[in-house]
Amino acid sequence: MSDTNRDQPPSGGPMEKVADIASDIGEYIRQQRSNAKISLRQLSKLAGVSNPYLSQIERGVRKPSAEILQQIAKGLRISAEALYVQAGILDLPTGGPVGDAIRADTELTERQKQVLLDVYESFRRENAAATPAQTTQAADAKPEDQAAESKESA
Repeated sequence: MSDTNRDQPPSGGPMEKVADIASDIGEYIRQQRSNAKISLRQLSKLAGVSNPYLSQIERGVRKPSAEILQQIAKGLRISAEALYVQAGILDLPTGGPVGDAIRADTELTERQKQVLLDVYESFRRENAAATPAQTTQAADAKPEDQAAESKESA
């Protein structure tokens, strides 16, 4: 083994993961900026971040803090939570498109969004727990019972 390899961390180490996260968040911000049809200079002004610093974030050279991500989110008019998830600060939220719609609603307070998400998730858990019981009941039913049920519901 050569001396140069000894000083380098193994592939996939923590430093490489940080670089990947920085690259991913930078690409995501660039994509969101492009979708919003905002120039780098415009976003830097809206977010209160210097143009060179924002450019470094987009290129994956710098990993922004949660505070900077919040400023960028405001400039892009997107949820700061979406940027936190992309940056690995928060775990990916559950709930699919309904959860995304609730989080994206600008007319709700953060507290209202959280209450709605909690209620929605409790319904999903309740339905998921009921589903195995319904499946078992359906499997136990006789074919003639199922045919009678389908005629009644028609």
